[in-house]
Amino acid sequence: MQLFDDDDFMMTTPKENFFQIIKSANENIVELELEKLVERLAIAEKILEENGLEEQYEKAVVSLPATSPEEIENRKNSIFIETVGQIVSKCE
Repeated sequence: MQLFDDDDFMMTTPKENFFQIIKSANENIVELELEKLVERLAIAEKILEENGLEEQYEKAVVSLPATSPEEIENRKNSIFIETVGQIVSKCE
């Protein structure tokens, strides 16, 4: 099952590919992968809480996009790419 044209893939951003894929892939697979992302976030937040780092985290959420926008964008793109890979591999 081909979810997108190879030429389109090379002309779009990881974010654009992510949203294109989640709109056209099997809904159950997309839901499972999005749930995994939310679970990872919940686990990360729990670890931060257990280590008394909630306040530092909240400050970083505000400051890092402004002070390290390229690094944050690269990390977001990595997550988009990884998630699309998981979805596409399960749709084949």
